[in-house]
Amino acid sequence: MTEESLKAVPLVDIDDSGIFKYVLIKIFGHESGEGKEPSKTVVRGYADCTWHADIYERVQEIVKKDHLDTECLGGGRIEHNPDKKYIKIYGYSQGFGKADHLESKRILQTKYKDYEIEASDEGY
Repeated sequence: MTEESLKAVPLVDIDDSGIFKYVLIKIFGHESGEGKEPSKTVVRGYADCTWHADIYERVQEIVKKDHLDTECLGGGRIEHNPDKKYIKIYGYSQGFGKADHLESKRILQTKYKDYEIEASDEGY
């Protein structure tokens, strides 16, 4: 059941526009019979969350219902401008450290295929 639950988790869930914090999260299923632990890495970002930890806790609450585990891989900020079809990923989380913005960009491109997506280590 957890493998289907893991597959059902969307890779990307971010707000439709604005500048907000985001986290890169690895979500784990439970070991399969082959000794492998299935996982996927997702991007989450919400303007109504004051802290990176608020985003992470929201995701934990959602996925624990399906018996999935999580690990926060870091955070940063996202600038999302749908009118220009532009996303910028930058900055870091004081609590979780800097996410791999190139990995975040790769994941965001799965949903925003026609966007220009920029990843930068500059800024906070």
